[in-house]
Amino acid sequence: MKIHEYQGKELLKKFGVPVPRGIVAHSPDEAYSAAKELGTDVVVVKAQIHAGGRGKGGGVKLAKSPEEARDIAGNILGMNLVTHQTGPEGREVRVLLIEEGLPIDKEMYLGIVLDRVSGRPVFMASAAGGMDIEEVAASTPELIFKETIDPAVGFRPFQARQLAFAIGLPTDLINQAAKFMQALYTAYEQTDASLVEINPFLLTKDKRLIALDAKITFDDNALYRHPDFPALRDLNEEEPLEIEASKFDLNYIKLDGNIACMVNGAGLAMATMDIIKLAGGEPANFLDVGGGASQARVEAAFKILLGDEHVKAVLINIFGGITRCVDGGSERDRLAEFAAIYFAALIVSHQISDESFHAGALLD
Repeated sequence: MKIHEYQGKELLKKFGVPVPRGIVAHSPDEAYSAAKELGTDVVVVKAQIHAGGRGKGGGVKLAKSPEEARDIAGNILGMNLVTHQTGPEGREVRVLLIEEGLPIDKEMYLGIVLDRVSGRPVFMASAAGGMDIEEVAASTPELIFKETIDPAVGFRPFQARQLAFAIGLPTDLINQAAKFMQALYTAYEQTDASLVEINPFLLTKDKRLIALDAKITFDDNALYRHPDFPALRDLNEEEPLEIEASKFDLNYIKLDGNIACMVNGAGLAMATMDIIKLAGGEPANFLDVGGGASQARVEAAFKILLGDEHVKAVLINIFGGITRCVDGGSERDRLAEFAAIYFAALIVSHQISDESFHAGALLD
């Protein structure tokens, strides 16, 4: 689950991570009031969407007066902001963060992510901040320094100091940086995040270290431990089909292709997508229906797949060792579950139309 920058900064502040003063605005008048309340010579008007590259897309602007902040807010609110992460369709801007301007000396990068290979969190730092970190990783990977964290002992002070030295911070700021990084790791651990990213990690001219931006993604499997987190979810930032899939506990991610996939098991789903690519096609989605796929879940999955207007065909790859179509429920339920998967093959082979598909109706 992703959250907005302003929400992430509110969380980080609770764990002692320094962030700029900022106020959320939903209208130009609120932006004017926020800029006036902050009282700095310069404020930053920042579009709030779940995507990076907002500055390049025109979603981050400087204002030198409350009046200018109001004018900029009027231009940004409601705009369709297109970045390299939104795709060509872009995202509508509904919320702004009005933040104090800061005297920038150096922009760096900090990030914590779970390394699936080692099964441990990895803390990353780079002096090349304020830009696409993916670009840095591809072209100059030697500029990204990493420390693997043992969950049994946590992120140690010496690891934080090593990263601070590696990114070229002055000696008199090493302890401040180490304290910042340890607070950031505490936030990552205690919120059950799968990603925490500060880009840029800012050094000001008056020698302060501040999280100028914040990107946080929570582990969906741990949300039950944080009953207040679901309220942070912004459904306007999610694909409608992905929202529908979440209601049925379906692991669905919409892609840009035209061949839909229904698979049970994440590994098999990824392999199925690879097969489609290998054959010259483009997958329209990732969809893992899980091992306990019921009639309702399979029917819901088909409605979601066929709700994508770009889909021209559906590829079903159900591994029988994971999903048994004759387990549980009444005899009619068991037959319906079998029909839901069997008739899927008929849809793919165009022997019946998708409009006529309904497992219960077919049994009747």
